Amino acid sequence: MNIRYPNGTAYHQSAKRPATTMSQTTNYGDRGMSLEAELNESNQYYLNQGVAVIHKKPTPVQIVKVDYPKRSAATIKEAYFRQPSTTDYNGVYQGYYLDFDAKETKNKTSFPLKNFHAHQIAHLRACVAAGGIGFAIIRFTDDVATFLLPASFLFHCWDDALQTDGRKSIRRSAIEAHGYQINPALNPLVPYLNAVDQLITATKK
Repeated sequence: MNIRYPNGTAYHQSAKRPATTMSQTTNYGDRGMSLEAELNESNQYYLNQGVAVIHKKPTPVQIVKVDYPKRSAATIKEAYFRQPSTTDYNGVYQGYYLDFDAKETKNKTSFPLKNFHAHQIAHLRACVAAGGIGFAIIRFTDDVATFLLPASFLFHCWDDALQTDGRKSIRRSAIEAHGYQINPALNPLVPYLNAVDQLITATKK
């Protein structure tokens, strides 16, 4: 089956991550896993432990060609990934609705706002307005530093860039000051719910 992204580029599934020894696993900066893969494993751990139910939203696919053999089930021959209309993840934790996006950047000192889309910001605003908890998980891949950035500060930076033609990026120092650092672990790999606990406590003050 041919699956393509909206720009026409062919999709190739990533190779399965090889098994690692304990010594390799504890070398957090050399795991070779994307932030998304680590979050998916972390969410599975949270689910198995009965801590939270959080899932990655499936990427919508537009089917354009289907083969209908006479004596077997229909076979999809060609399809395209469509641009998601919301964020990457959502779920429930301790009675709170969580909605967030995960982003990585190779920049060392700032995070480009162009990594977010207007519809994602609008979706997060709607979730927060309805009483949910919105945020972004941002990773600087150079030193594998990961932060939870509250949606409120993300909105501030986004609006400032649009209304005053301000910075088109968020300084890492600002993310460190207004966000919560997520230190890597073994189980889960990205214990971001610890940062969510801090965010919940801060919003109650």
